[in-house]
Amino acid sequence: MKMADPLAFPFKGDDETPNNPALPVLLYRDVMPARERRDAAAWFEGLFARHGWGDGWQNGIHPFLHFHTGTHEVLGIAAGRATVQFGGAGGRAFDVAAGDVVVLPAGTGHQRLDASADLLVIGAYPRNGRFDQKRPGDMGREAARRAVAAVPLPELDPVAGTDGPLMRLWGRT
Repeated sequence: MKMADPLAFPFKGDDETPNNPALPVLLYRDVMPARERRDAAAWFEGLFARHGWGDGWQNGIHPFLHFHTGTHEVLGIAAGRATVQFGGAGGRAFDVAAGDVVVLPAGTGHQRLDASADLLVIGAYPRNGRFDQKRPGDMGREAARRAVAAVPLPELDPVAGTDGPLMRLWGRT
């Protein structure tokens, strides 16, 4: 699938959140075809699985600041809408809605600030990562920075596979 580039937002680390100084957060707007909205969760699960992103889940987004130091994460908004803070306390709030996809590089702080009652998020991780979930203060800044830097790049773009923009924007091609 060829597509327009997602919006890309870099975030530097701070005292609470390592973020990922080498890789930007990617925000793909309205990637789900209208005909798929009837079973959006299954569509996102299938899309991510075809591109090597698994260990998925269905839920919302935690209301507390957290990050992953052992893996990248993709969030597909299957229903509803939310305002999510990316980048930790010094980051930026974004509105996301059904059909959007956010790819978070390892270390990126994120938390839900607001959401509709029908929010449904499909999350997944690349097969070459190691899941963990940290909050500020769970590990030292340098240890978090080293862990994030050691996470391998995903093998495929979770939205568009080998030809996806992530491959170029994150330096895979």
